[in-house]
Amino acid sequence: MTPPETLVACRKAALTFGRGPQAVVAVHGADLEIGSGDRLAVVGPSGSGKSSLLHLLAGLEQPTSGAVIRASSLGPYDIGLVFQGDSLIPALNVVENTALPLVLANRPEGEARQAALAALALVDVADLADRLPEEISGGQAQRVAAARVLAQAPRLILADEPTGRLDHATGAHVLDALLTAADHTGAALVVTTHDPAVAARLAMRRTMREGRLLAPEGVS
Repeated sequence: MTPPETLVACRKAALTFGRGPQAVVAVHGADLEIGSGDRLAVVGPSGSGKSSLLHLLAGLEQPTSGAVIRASSLGPYDIGLVFQGDSLIPALNVVENTALPLVLANRPEGEARQAALAALALVDVADLADRLPEEISGGQAQRVAAARVLAQAPRLILADEPTGRLDHATGAHVLDALLTAADHTGAALVVTTHDPAVAARLAMRRTMREGRLLAPEGVS
C-alpha cells in the first residue's frame, strides 16, 4: 500500500506581526505535516493562532522563521479555502460564485458551469443556483462556499472556523458538506474550530494555545 503523500509541512514555522516591543507572535515554531487524505481539526479558542497557522499552510502568509514546504506536485489550484462568514460576491448568483475559480483558471464557461452545478448538487443546494447571496441563509452560503471548493477539485481543503457563526444544526450541515467534498475528491481536509463537536468528527486533532501548536493527541 502506497504511503500518503505529504502535501504541506511546517518545519518550526513561526509568524510574527510587527517589530520591536509591539511585535506579536501569532505562531511559535509549529511542526505539522498534512498528508493526502488526512482529516485534521486544529482546535483552540479565539486568538490562539489557528487562522494564522491556516494562512501559513495556504501560502497567504510567509513564515518569519522556519519553513513551510509544499509538495512539488501541488499546483496553484490544488488548495481550496473556505473562510468563516460570507465570502460570496453579492453581484453574482450562486452558480456564478461557485464557478468563479474555474472561470479565473480559464476553464470554458459551459464546463465551469456544469462543474459548479454538480458541486452544488453534492452539497444539496442545487436548487439555489439562480439566487443571489442576499437571498439565501448564512448556512446555505457556507454550503455554497464548500461547493465552490469542491468544483475546483483541490487536493487540500483548508476551512477557517466554517461553522463559527452558525447554529449547531446548520454548522453540522456545513461540516457534512466539507467532509462530502473531501471524500468525493480524495482531498485532505484541515478545519480550524473552537467547537469540540466539530473536532470530534475529524480523525486527527491538534490543539493551539497562545500561538503554540501542541503535541499530537492521537488518532481516533
